Amino acid sequence: MQIPTDIPKPQNNSPIDPSSPLELIIFIALPILLIVVYFVNRKRVRNKRKKK
Repeated sequence: MQIPTDIPKPQNNSPIDPSSPLELIIFIALPILLIVVYFVNRKRVRNKRKKK
């Protein structure tokens, strides 16, 4: 049984390249932005519930 070569394996993955702007946006900026938006939205929903 042969294993296809296009399946990602831990030993053939490359680390994040800090000189690549796309990788910085995808792996660093986007998760931080999502966390901030989550907490801002959560605070907004709580404040709306208190006003009612």
